[in-house]
Amino acid sequence: MNILIVSTYDIRGGAAIAAFRLMQALRAQGENARLLVREKLSDNEHVFVLGGKRENKRNFYWERARIFFQNSLSRKNLFDISIADTGGFITEHPLFREADIVHLHWINQGMLSLAEIKRILASGKKVVWTMHDMWPFTGICHHAAGCSNYQKGCGNCHYLKFPSTKDLSRRLFLEKESAYASGKIHFVACSQWLKNLAGESPLTQFHSLSDIPNPLNISFYAPKSKIDTRKLLGLPLYKKIVLFAAVKASDKRKGVDYLIEASQEFENRDVLFMIAGTNGEEIARNLSTKSLVLGYISPENMPNLYRAADLFVTPSLQENLPNTIMEAMACGTPCVGFETGGIPEMIYHTINGYVAQYRNAEDLARGIRWILFEADSEELSENARSKVVMDYAQEKIANRYLQIYGGQDR
Repeated sequence: MNILIVSTYDIRGGAAIAAFRLMQALRAQGENARLLVREKLSDNEHVFVLGGKRENKRNFYWERARIFFQNSLSRKNLFDISIADTGGFITEHPLFREADIVHLHWINQGMLSLAEIKRILASGKKVVWTMHDMWPFTGICHHAAGCSNYQKGCGNCHYLKFPSTKDLSRRLFLEKESAYASGKIHFVACSQWLKNLAGESPLTQFHSLSDIPNPLNISFYAPKSKIDTRKLLGLPLYKKIVLFAAVKASDKRKGVDYLIEASQEFENRDVLFMIAGTNGEEIARNLSTKSLVLGYISPENMPNLYRAADLFVTPSLQENLPNTIMEAMACGTPCVGFETGGIPEMIYHTINGYVAQYRNAEDLARGIRWILFEADSEELSENARSKVVMDYAQEKIANRYLQIYGGQDR
């Protein structure tokens, strides 16, 4: 089966990494899966670039400029919304012509336009669309942030400087409705939480809707001796270590303010916070404990960090199904996160980790303290690993997608 996976990036960001891993999982099952992207960062021979660099940059900046001017030259919310008014011509690509299945993932920021999505659907090829945020079923936003207007066609969008009943979000919602009517889409949410939200949008009506988590190579992300790993990395052997990781560690949406507040609980404890990601120094300056800023860490080097840590903390305020939680748990490292998005589907409270009350720094600190000093660490570790093996192993996820590829949608 020829499967064409489409993503803006191949290994930049959680959604791209999930698409890349799915390609690898499908290929491991003997399928001819290939990945078509706007920007390639890996050296994988099965990843191909759509369009030229100049064209792709122009598409990206054109869309951002439209949003910039729409909001009266304000950079606020510049990357919280997308309008998909420009992009590459995938339907003219040889890989598209060869494909039996066209599998869309995160395709924003100049990758695909709504007009091109309409042409993809009109081609008659089977189209699967894995949703990594809310954009496929809202007018323009990636996260509605509590707004329910998408349930009735958008309008009065709080991301716009001048919201109205017929604003940009409403117009784009109607454009999506028209584009999606050109064919059938099998929407796949990475979490039950996102599936439930998607089911409330008129844009998913008359299409199929499933939930399948992201895949993970559980042989690569696997437990090893914590002491040996710390020796390898030159880390303290017996200090309690908390790991926080994000592509941009200082991103407010990652909940860093709550992490900083929670760290006050451990001011006089022998605890080390490790920070992986860019701009980690901004967090370290405000933490109340000792910290180690690691900067950007490549995916292939992350397993050792998970193994070295006593717990992984993710105080993120907007999440679907974080790859980092999955990776940490696969390495036997319990996690603490807020009760938001798909996190409670991954972390079973006090069984394989701790689910803290949303935006509650005190409860976040309580969860960290419980795992570090009170819980049965060996039992937590075993339960965390078991959850990933049971639900996220790449061969299981690949087979679930193969069922969709070969099945008949309603």
